[in-house]
Amino acid sequence: MRALSILTLVVCLGACAGLAGCATKPCPVVSPRTDEAAIRNLLARQIEDWNTGNLPGFMAGYAKSDTTHFASGGTLHLGWQAVFERYRARYQDAAAMGKTAFSDLEVSLLGPDSAMAFGRWHQKGANGEGSGLFTLVLRKGSDGWKITHDHTSVSETK
Repeated sequence: MRALSILTLVVCLGACAGLAGCATKPCPVVSPRTDEAAIRNLLARQIEDWNTGNLPGFMAGYAKSDTTHFASGGTLHLGWQAVFERYRARYQDAAAMGKTAFSDLEVSLLGPDSAMAFGRWHQKGANGEGSGLFTLVLRKGSDGWKITHDHTSVSETK
């Protein structure tokens, strides 16, 4: 009986020491402001890459997955590669890509690893000028925030 009590005491002391060690290390806290800033930075990098004609850099903001969605004009492109091919066919070079901007950007965190971004886009390049709305669903993974679903509408083209 006494041996069991000593064993129980040793186990309890070991557990307490382990907990005390954990208490001295900061717990990883996810800040909504930090996540929102990371998403806004991702979208700002996409704008920068687009405006410099860097389509592969722009596509780095999308999840490199077979389940990544891009929907626009009643058409769905499924998978990162299909989305990349769609952009590459439509915008063959930096002149065709032109310049784009986002406005009225809203970022809503839906959970610790999911978010939605909504805003307006305006693009002007050699292929013309257009604008519209977009809704993005983003997921946070080991490589940070990535777009998993992009629904873009066109409201006007010139």
